[in-house]
Amino acid sequence: MIPVCTPTIKGNEKKYVNECLDTNWISSNGRFIKEFEEKFAEFCDTKHAVSCSSGTAALHLALSALGISEGDEVIIPNFTMIATANAVKYVGATPVFADSELDTWNVDPREIESKISPRTKAIIVVHTYGCPVDMDSICEIADNYNLYIVEDAAEAHGATYKGKKIGSLGDIAAFSFYGNKIITTGEGGMVTTNDTALAKKVASLRNHCFGEPRFIHHDLGFNYRMTNIQAAIGVAQLEKASELLEGRVVNAELYNERLKEVKGITLPPNCSYGKNVYWMYGILIDEKEFGMNKDQVMIGLKEYGVDTRSFFYPLHMQPLYRELHDGQSLLAYPNSEKLYREGLYLPSSSSLTIEEVEVVCLALKALSCRKK
Repeated sequence: MIPVCTPTIKGNEKKYVNECLDTNWISSNGRFIKEFEEKFAEFCDTKHAVSCSSGTAALHLALSALGISEGDEVIIPNFTMIATANAVKYVGATPVFADSELDTWNVDPREIESKISPRTKAIIVVHTYGCPVDMDSICEIADNYNLYIVEDAAEAHGATYKGKKIGSLGDIAAFSFYGNKIITTGEGGMVTTNDTALAKKVASLRNHCFGEPRFIHHDLGFNYRMTNIQAAIGVAQLEKASELLEGRVVNAELYNERLKEVKGITLPPNCSYGKNVYWMYGILIDEKEFGMNKDQVMIGLKEYGVDTRSFFYPLHMQPLYRELHDGQSLLAYPNSEKLYREGLYLPSSSSLTIEEVEVVCLALKALSCRKK
């Protein structure tokens, strides 16, 4: 079976982890924490990077540091992983859903503006599957309505928008280092910002808001620390970052060349204004033209030894948020529904081989020749 995504561990990861074990620095202190934060800030062209335990924790910390709380609204893409909405709920605010564009798979700025109310305090943009959002439009809306911009950059390590690094374009950004991310620490996250006060607030919040003396706490904080072992892996991953990113882009180029003539397949977006890093190589399956629906294609690919995953389930359809959606609006989200209905990931690991890409593409072509 060709897995949909596996981590690429081929540098100093083991060496640095063993250093943690040999020196007993295995918890949330140690040299690798500071080094990882400093090098990741450099990687994102930001002044500050604050490590934490997960991408979801990073979003929670970002919203908490901005002061988003009960009674506030935060506009988010309807087409995203549920963690984006959950982080808004964690701070007591209400997530408000906006549909996506079909040409970028990212949130539609026009949809955002239509959802702004007097309670709106922030916009979360998600750089979906590694494709950067058109940030000029978002920044103009935020400026006009005095809103914060939070980048959910969990899927977009190394992506750029008009030459600027993702993670440096809003007020604050959140990254994930889960095992399938381009840069991974197994589990883990990072908050990036150019605002020194926000960075200090995030650093305090992630560690129970310890004060002076140490066990005096004036604010409610969290236990969202990253371990030195995780940071050690992250430092090693950053040493190979350009290679890991190149692997994703080369995969996409190989897939694009081999699949561009297959009827019924829509290839992933490659926006003119930025660099897509193809965290996951996603395609859309048009049932009428291809001859099978997405679910049938996924089953068929599995028979050929190819692992896949479905696109995100739209938030307005989630049992957890269905009642919230019904209470907010009766408007439909046709683009989100289409992306879920037709979308799947193909194997996308940075270490994917040309031979494996060939197997996947030949399997898709074989399926396209079958009748319903």
